[in-house]
Amino acid sequence: MEKYFDINKNGYSIRSKWYANSLQDVEKVIVFFHGFGGHRDNNAFARFSKSVLSKYKKVALLSFDWPAHGSDAKGKLSLSDCDAYLGTMVEYLKNEMKIEEIYAYGNSFGGYLVLRYIQNHGNPFQKIALRSPAVNMYDVLTKNVLNEDELKKIEKGKDILVGFDRKVKINKQYVEDIKREDIQVLDYIPFAEEILVCHGQEDEIVNYDAVCEFCDNNIIELVSFEGVEHRFRNQNKMDECHNLFLKFYDIK
Repeated sequence: MEKYFDINKNGYSIRSKWYANSLQDVEKVIVFFHGFGGHRDNNAFARFSKSVLSKYKKVALLSFDWPAHGSDAKGKLSLSDCDAYLGTMVEYLKNEMKIEEIYAYGNSFGGYLVLRYIQNHGNPFQKIALRSPAVNMYDVLTKNVLNEDELKKIEKGKDILVGFDRKVKINKQYVEDIKREDIQVLDYIPFAEEILVCHGQEDEIVNYDAVCEFCDNNIIELVSFEGVEHRFRNQNKMDECHNLFLKFYDIK
C-alpha cells in the first residue's frame, strides 16, 4: 500500500507518503530523508520499501518533502524549517502513531540534516543509515551545486533557484547558515554505534575523502563502493547498500 497524506502539526503542513502492508499493525517505521532538490517519490526508496515490506509485516516506511521541495508549499529553503520538519515528523510518529522504534535512512543533503539534528536535539532513532551523506555540505553547495554566476548573485543578496527535480529557492542567509553549521567539526563519537555510512568512491558531488575523514574521526562504520558515483546508478550496488542497511537495522 502507498498512501499520500499531510502531517498538519506545529503550524506546518508536511507532504508525506506511507509505504505499508497495513497501518493498523505498525510497530516500527523507517523514515527516508531525501537529498537536495529531491522529493518524497524517490525511486530508490520505493524499491527499498517494496523489499522491506515483503519481509516485515509490522514495519512501515515513510518519506516526506523537505521545505521548498517536491509538493511542499514553502517558497524558500531554510535550515530552521528543515529542523522543524524533522522534529515534527519524529513527534508525529512517537505521540500520534505511538511508534517506539524509528529508523533513519538519510541520503546526501538528507544525511547532513539528520546528523545536524541529532547534535542539536539528541538521537531519536534506533539506527541511522546514510547513503552518500553530504558531511561537507558547504563545499557541496558552493563547488558542485552553485555555479560562479549564481554565487555572485547570492553574494549580492539576490534569491536564486537551484536544484534538480524541483528548483529550490535559496538566499545568502541559507548559504551562510550552511557554512556556519559545519558538522565536520563536531563530535559524533557518542552516536557512532548507531550510524552506518555507504559511499561511492567515484562520488562527483560529495567528496569521498571528506566522508572517509569524517567517519575516521568519529569511529563511524563506512562501507565503500568501488566505481560508484553519488546516485548509486548501478542497481546491483544500490541493492547491496540497501541489504547492508537492513542488516544494520537488525529489525526483529
